[in-house]
Amino acid sequence: MAAAGREYSTEKIRNVAVLGHGGSGKTTLVDALCFTAGTSRRKGSVEEGHALTMTTVEELEHGISLQVTPAFAEFKDFKINFLDTPGYLDFTGDALSAVRVADAAIIVVGATSGVEVGTEVVWKYCEDRGIPRVFFISMMDKEHADFDQVFHDIKERLAPQVLPVVLPTGGGDDFGGLVNLFSKKLHLFKEGTLTGEYVENDIPEDLMGKFEEMETEFMETVATTDEDLLERYLEGEAISHEEALKAMAAGMARGEVVPVFCGSAKESYGTLGLLAKIVELFPHPGEMPAEKGSRPELDQEVSLVAEDSGPAAALVFKTATEPHVGELSYFKVLSGVVENGMELRNANRDVAEKLNHLSVPLGKERLEVPRLHAGDIGVVAKLKDTHTNDTLSAPDRPLIVEGVAFPQPDISVAVRGVARSDEDKLGEVLSKIHEEEPTFSHEYNSELGQTICRGLGELHLNVQFERMKRKYGVSVETEPPKIAYRETITKTAEGQGRHKKQSGGRGQFGDCYVRLSPLPKGSGYEFIDSIKGGVIPSKYVPSVDKGIQEASQRGILAGFPVVDFSAEVYDGSYHSVDSSDIAFKLAGSVAFQKVAQMAGPTLLEPITEVSVTTPDEYMGDITGDITSRRGKILGMDSDGGRTTIRAQVPEAELYKYAAALRAMTQGRAHHSRKFIGYEAVPADQAKQIIAEAKKEEQ
Repeated sequence: MAAAGREYSTEKIRNVAVLGHGGSGKTTLVDALCFTAGTSRRKGSVEEGHALTMTTVEELEHGISLQVTPAFAEFKDFKINFLDTPGYLDFTGDALSAVRVADAAIIVVGATSGVEVGTEVVWKYCEDRGIPRVFFISMMDKEHADFDQVFHDIKERLAPQVLPVVLPTGGGDDFGGLVNLFSKKLHLFKEGTLTGEYVENDIPEDLMGKFEEMETEFMETVATTDEDLLERYLEGEAISHEEALKAMAAGMARGEVVPVFCGSAKESYGTLGLLAKIVELFPHPGEMPAEKGSRPELDQEVSLVAEDSGPAAALVFKTATEPHVGELSYFKVLSGVVENGMELRNANRDVAEKLNHLSVPLGKERLEVPRLHAGDIGVVAKLKDTHTNDTLSAPDRPLIVEGVAFPQPDISVAVRGVARSDEDKLGEVLSKIHEEEPTFSHEYNSELGQTICRGLGELHLNVQFERMKRKYGVSVETEPPKIAYRETITKTAEGQGRHKKQSGGRGQFGDCYVRLSPLPKGSGYEFIDSIKGGVIPSKYVPSVDKGIQEASQRGILAGFPVVDFSAEVYDGSYHSVDSSDIAFKLAGSVAFQKVAQMAGPTLLEPITEVSVTTPDEYMGDITGDITSRRGKILGMDSDGGRTTIRAQVPEAELYKYAAALRAMTQGRAHHSRKFIGYEAVPADQAKQIIAEAKKEEQ
């Protein structure tokens, strides 16, 4: 078990994101690596619900990782911070959080499943960030495991620069050893130890042919990373083990080579070799490019290098809430040293924060430490006003660093509290959920009278609602979001609006003649005062305008606001005693309701411009689906086997579109939306919408 309080200098730290498609074995691998290193107490199991980095009730119930969870392994005087990530696209925001603060990545690929959509997605995240990475082909002990096929899959679909650095001795039940191309030895695993121990032997004769073939490729690749090495290699000189490691690390940093490892995390086979190579091949934080920060009050840009002598600065990359503890803030120290009890400045929100009980995270455990050096990952509880993507910095040098670029939510549902007590707490609790999960958002739409929640998929939203119920005791029901339709008029009409009331004493009298005319799309509302000769005193004309505007908000067909029209008041009459502002306001309202019925009223629906980026093989399915949703294809742009389809689609046809697109393309397509305006609803749909609106009024 890890000892609390141990410090690690920047050079001894490795920050590694563990990424891959859902079910590829990431959580099992992190558990095995930490157990092999002796840092965690026991060998956990995803199936049995006690893996090191599966920490929440929801993860145990669903049997999958749902958030980024840090843990660490202490190995040969090094500290390796692992960031276990979800593999399902609904939780891709957490994978992005891990990549943002990692200095390298292990991409896990199943030995039977090969490259999947999640593998492609996280590979791109690493490419965009430019961090070195390795592949780990997991579950080699599984039936039908095929190292060669999966390696070929990776090489063809993701990375031509991949290089095998181990050779498995079979697969499935026959898997029990690895030929290591660095040591040029066979590592035969000891059965039942669960700590990855092995016996080192000479390479057997039946594997020698394949080994020599792979060794040639290995040495050629290593040599080409350095001109001097290449010259020596071509002249027949031997390249030492240390030189090969150094050259490969340099090539990985430049993206020229991506090593491929393999093993069985369940049995811990291959974990010792992987730990050693993480230390030897991955960079420490001080070797990474400098972070760019800004001094908000000075409009000044600064560079932050991960070294203790720099100004204290840390980026909060994850926020979680734990019962009896409160809010936990996970952060990476980008520069300087952070000490327990230190006061730092949150420049994003201009507040001071004190770091009490400074700790390092190990799954659900937190081990207190006196200080953290540049590049390390830590956690503190109960910061007053600090959230994900905030920067904590020295009070005399407030800094803001760019945070995680979270994806925009692409699926929406309306929610309401099951009981009155749930409804009363809904807004407050939804805000707390957003702090924990930035890709979840919410708003109350006063026009529709609904609370709208947005997320990255149905599972993503359902998990947040489960958390709400468990953590805060708030239960919700969901329904489709209503559509913000509009109404307009299509021709000019005119008529009288008259309000007269006499009930003893002073009466009410207002009388106006109004002409309504359609305006171009997007023009809004225009009021024209054409009164002459004082037939309506000027002080009452604004009341007519007000009455028309209020009535137009209630609509004439289905109760939706009327847009893009002008209202001209051109005649009327008044009473010297009984006329008033309220009387003319009511007269204006009556005039609008009467005249609008004669002005060719029509229903409008919101139109969204949708951009779908997809592998070319799914283009036909997607364009056909868009057409079935009453969409109009605007154009297509092709780029390297992927096409972006641009289309205009009615918003009413896009409910759960993200889920449909994912199903159509096995999750390999993504889309974005932009509201562009309103168009007339086809007659058949309009009748149905109007009928439903009138039914709701009853």
